[in-house]
Amino acid sequence: MSLIINHNMSAMNTARNLTGTYNRLANSVQRLSTGLRINSAADDAAGLAIREQMRAEIASINQGIRNAQDGISMIQTAEGAMAVIDEKLIRMKELAEQAATGTYTNEQRLIIHSEFAAMAAEIDRIATATDFNGVHLLNGNISVSGTAGSWSDFNTWTASEGLWPNSSGWQETNGSFDSAGNITGGVKIHFGTGNSRAEDYYFIRIGDMRTMSLGVGATDVAVSTQHAAQLALEKINTAINRKDNMRANLGAMQNRLENTISNLSIQAENLQASESRISDIDVASEMTEFVRNQVLAQAAVAMLAQANALPQMALRLIG
Repeated sequence: MSLIINHNMSAMNTARNLTGTYNRLANSVQRLSTGLRINSAADDAAGLAIREQMRAEIASINQGIRNAQDGISMIQTAEGAMAVIDEKLIRMKELAEQAATGTYTNEQRLIIHSEFAAMAAEIDRIATATDFNGVHLLNGNISVSGTAGSWSDFNTWTASEGLWPNSSGWQETNGSFDSAGNITGGVKIHFGTGNSRAEDYYFIRIGDMRTMSLGVGATDVAVSTQHAAQLALEKINTAINRKDNMRANLGAMQNRLENTISNLSIQAENLQASESRISDIDVASEMTEFVRNQVLAQAAVAMLAQANALPQMALRLIG
């Protein structure tokens, strides 16, 4: 190698190697400080794309879990109100049983009827007032109802998970009247990451708990006479059975939502583990790489100092 002073090739080569070592050292510092293997698309373009898709799905699943938990809270609100209605119906039956016996006069039955009517009024108040986040639950707004004709095929509607047939196929309903104004649907609980009716959501439908719908309204039952009280007993039994069926259905739906939450939690956990393997750094491995680059940088700095001293040897020849 010639002894020259215009171009110090040894120093240039050492400086280039030192720059590369510093870049790798900076990458190691960034990864160790963030805990991520991929901090930009340049680190791993394909890995970044896959990671972001997984992160979006994980966030959606976690929100779906919260949606399902809100659905459970709504069911518990409705079921709690039904429990109070149950107490009122039982008291109404007790009063009807009392008025049905022949040891009371009609004047006394009128006194009994005043409490009987008060119980019915309280049922109506509860059914009208019970709501969850502004959604009324027991007044029939989220129950299945309809008119005569092809719109009254409730079994078909139920089997289709919240869809109602019309002239153009299936029309989804969700707590509101459809275009024909004949049917109300249920509350859609959306928990999946897509929009598939079979996989990502289902409907909660709660029946009308008002006395008119239960058949124990002011025009349906009375205990002011012995005969009326006897007729009221049968209607109150029917109302209690209907209410019990609705409470049982709500309990089954709550269990279904709890199972959905368990499944979604497992799904989110496994996706998070996969995303972690793609995105997160192995600290032990990266720390080893950091120490290696640190030593190389120190060695390169030392050799650059030596390379910069080589041209001075030419001065001895000149002098």
